[in-house]
Amino acid sequence: MGKATQSNIVTDERLAKYFDYTKRALAEASAALNSNHVKIAAEFLDISEFVNSGMIKKHSQKKGGCIDCMPCVFLDMASRYYSDAHHFHSKGDVVTAFAALNYAHGWLDAGARAGFFLVKNNELFVVD
Repeated sequence: MGKATQSNIVTDERLAKYFDYTKRALAEASAALNSNHVKIAAEFLDISEFVNSGMIKKHSQKKGGCIDCMPCVFLDMASRYYSDAHHFHSKGDVVTAFAALNYAHGWLDAGARAGFFLVKNNELFVVD
């Protein structure tokens, strides 16, 4: 087993940094949902047949959010993992909290790369 060093320990400071990082990315992605998402989702996920059949619906701004479109699904999953991270952190499980933050950000990065979120911030997202 390797020796513990500052670079391989989930410190309170490191966890706080990633909570802030993911919170900012969630806010930016939420504000940047792509209105052309159905076409993009169909191309990215190779699900044109589902879009054409009506199984995947267009984004709607109804109360409570849209759970029928891919960008909203990605955003919802990121939000849930972010919430899970807070839960695990409150229980003192910093490793699982850190893992949940990484999952949350993975959903956000995947959504940005797929074009679901029209973001340009390469500090918060893997975008060119």
